[in-house]
Amino acid sequence: MNTATLKNGSKKGIVPQLRFSGFDGEWEVKKVGDLCDSIVPGRNKPTNFEGDIPWITTPDIEHNGIINYSKKGLNISRQEAKKVGSKIVPINSIIISCVGELGLSAIAGKEIIINQQLHAFIPKERIDYRFLLYQLNLKKKYMDKVATKTAVPYMNKDNCNSIPIDFPTIPEQHKIASFLSAVDEKIQQLSRKKQLLSQYKKGVMQQLFSGKLRFKDENGVDYADWEEKFFGDIFTFYTTNSLSREKLNYEYGEVKNIHYGDIHTKFKTLFDIKNELIPFVNSDFDVSKIKKECYCQEGDLVITDASEDYANIGKSIEIINLKNEKVLAGLHTFLARPNKTRMYIGFSGYIVRSDNFRKQIMTIAQGSKILSISTGRLAMVAMKIPSLPEQQKIANFLSGIDGKIEQVNGELVKTQEFKKGLLQQMFV
Repeated sequence: MNTATLKNGSKKGIVPQLRFSGFDGEWEVKKVGDLCDSIVPGRNKPTNFEGDIPWITTPDIEHNGIINYSKKGLNISRQEAKKVGSKIVPINSIIISCVGELGLSAIAGKEIIINQQLHAFIPKERIDYRFLLYQLNLKKKYMDKVATKTAVPYMNKDNCNSIPIDFPTIPEQHKIASFLSAVDEKIQQLSRKKQLLSQYKKGVMQQLFSGKLRFKDENGVDYADWEEKFFGDIFTFYTTNSLSREKLNYEYGEVKNIHYGDIHTKFKTLFDIKNELIPFVNSDFDVSKIKKECYCQEGDLVITDASEDYANIGKSIEIINLKNEKVLAGLHTFLARPNKTRMYIGFSGYIVRSDNFRKQIMTIAQGSKILSISTGRLAMVAMKIPSLPEQQKIANFLSGIDGKIEQVNGELVKTQEFKKGLLQQMFV
């Protein structure tokens, strides 16, 4: 938006960069308190939660969502609300958090009652409630600026009502809000689809690796029973390095290095080098001392040996494509190479993320603040191994699901970026 600032801090001449056809003229700027009535909760908390009106607290706020219920199942009656001096927030009001994490916002999908960490705006005739929600989402910096600077920041009633809102005519507000709502609906659909696919994959993995779900061969005949082995029966460990982030770079080099932090945060189960961003080893590190067998090979597992929590201790990736590049396993990792006659490439990455394997990893982890595992203990983790043909079918099936998840996630990211661009041009 192009704006001119007046001495009193208000704005004039506000014109968005992107606009629907048929609309022109400047937008106005007013304090949200001039465009809405507001509800500030009282200090008294209900004691009787036997009613039908949801009692809403900050954890109930799904940012940019709709509030219809209390996650804790807390509901009060109109009589209880009157007794403690709580006002009922009408449907289509906008709720924002004003204590702690400021600016979380959502729409009241039904009548609700809020606690004193929240603030409710009840839009008047000049503002569309959906448009107001999008505007408030852009005012986080302002909220942080006016909030009382204490250990837990908070905004009082005056702070909340002072938030500046840029707005056009009601017809243009409706147009913008309807369009962005459609984009949000698409984002929600894709998020839900991704969630359902992830849940489906989790359920299938539980069935497959518990033996409850089995594949058959081309003739419909069952494959052989799975063999019970220890990890050390199938995998051999090779030396890794201890290079810190300071010894790595993303610009140049001959050898790349897998850092344990990237396994924790971003690398996929099946590691394909063409799809991952990996740092190079700095030129001052003498790679000539590295033995050939200590370079990563396709089919290898790279396993983290340390973590602050049980969820990530022993987290692994399986390398399925290196494109002939030289790659090392780095700080806080084990490099485990399978017997190629026993393991199909693309299967190991999944079995080490199965529930049974993960539970054993958590059992062998040691430490208080920092958890760790050793190769000796890891070698004794029990595994049930299917035949190579069945491994292939399992790997292909699970990687197919992963492919669908990645496709949906790609669409989700693009839609989120599309919305971000719209907001920047429509409002800023």
